[in-house]
Amino acid sequence: MAAQREPLPAVLPAVLLLIVSGCAAGADPIAWRDIVAVDLTHPFAADTVVWPTEHDFRLVRQQAGDTAGGYYYASNRIEMPEHGGTHIDAPIHFSKGAPTLDQVPLDRLMGPAVHIDVSGPCAADRDYRVTVDDLERWEAAHGRIPNGTIVLLETGFARFWPDRKAYLGTERRGREGVAELHFPGLHEEAAHWLVRERRVKAVGIDTASIDYGQSTGFEAHVVLLSHHVPVFENLADLRRLPASGFDVVALPMRIAGGTGGPLRMVALLPAR
Repeated sequence: MAAQREPLPAVLPAVLLLIVSGCAAGADPIAWRDIVAVDLTHPFAADTVVWPTEHDFRLVRQQAGDTAGGYYYASNRIEMPEHGGTHIDAPIHFSKGAPTLDQVPLDRLMGPAVHIDVSGPCAADRDYRVTVDDLERWEAAHGRIPNGTIVLLETGFARFWPDRKAYLGTERRGREGVAELHFPGLHEEAAHWLVRERRVKAVGIDTASIDYGQSTGFEAHVVLLSHHVPVFENLADLRRLPASGFDVVALPMRIAGGTGGPLRMVALLPAR
């Protein structure tokens, strides 16, 4: 069994304490110095990858310039789909009556995480689906996935961002584009295993969907979201993470009634 990094029992609570305390309380700079934050979020811009049937992200510049009052002022408006770019799927997305985005408990969005690298088989097969065997092989090398863990799946496809053809398998839009999607995802049985056997709190992936591109039944979505397990999609820079021994904070815009929304997600590692 490979050596594991030491877990971070104090890192996330310390960070949250500093956030709550704020600068006015004189946050201890040593606590921040002991933490490395890895941004797992792609920037939102005109080239942000969205589903073929969705509208592109749009930043509308409204004001930018000096004012009569002698100060500079800038303000924009944004237009975007709930499920474009780095984002979260709330349970309601594929489970009738399940929690909407504003109802997802904070506990589901932060905590200890593991990074499972399946980029090898995904490089050989664009339609690869992560299996229970993949998960069990990871455990044989790194130890059992503890209950209540956030699981991050690295397919290696983040390296293609924002090239739509390389990332999605097609540049076409509309229903024709959906039919031509080719990228890896999570197998339905592996989704069941994560829910039943490991009771995970959330699952993330560095592709446009937790289901592989050619899916028509979106089985992994249904399994996870019907068990109120949020899904994080279009993640960035998972290659920078260790196999374990880190925490994740995944905070979306709190949209009332939302089925999903833009996500700013970071991993917190010990500075070693």
